[in-house]
Amino acid sequence: MQSPKDSSVTLVEETLAEGLVVYRCPSTGGFWLERSRYEAWLSDETHAIPSISEMVHRLGTIPTNPAPEDSRAALCPATGRFLIRARVDTHPPFYVERSPEGGNFWIDQGEWDVLIQLGLAPQLDVLFSSEWQAKLRDFQQIERQKQATIDKLGEDLARQVFELADALRAHPQGDFGVAYLMQQFDRANV
Repeated sequence: MQSPKDSSVTLVEETLAEGLVVYRCPSTGGFWLERSRYEAWLSDETHAIPSISEMVHRLGTIPTNPAPEDSRAALCPATGRFLIRARVDTHPPFYVERSPEGGNFWIDQGEWDVLIQLGLAPQLDVLFSSEWQAKLRDFQQIERQKQATIDKLGEDLARQVFELADALRAHPQGDFGVAYLMQQFDRANV
């Protein structure tokens, strides 16, 4: 089987530290992960799946250094068709690739370690879900808004605003409190 990122190289079978059997490219260091072996690995182990909030926090704290090959399109070694790419929003981002037919994965050098740290290794398919990607973007936007609030108001007042927002959201008549606050701001500008 030829490497998706270097067609002149034959992939070599290898076992990762996690006990997962893959086909490594001696040239690029990336590896081909067959769906059947991935699913067997998933069924043999219990894997903690982090919440989206944990994931967003981890995305901002784990340093990455994408492989030079990450920017290149890749062909499936089995079918010769282009692999589908899913972006992982680390800083800088990188891409995991998947075969559209068999669901096999291409992981460039260094990406697996980051996927393990993020908690994404046991849920690679979620990366290719537009619903999950949308939820992740929404949560990232909320986190950016929170940080902007802290930057503008300071930590103490921002914390009070967040606590009030949580209390109003949890209260059955919380919308009345929000309307009152908005009304107070409208009156202040008159």
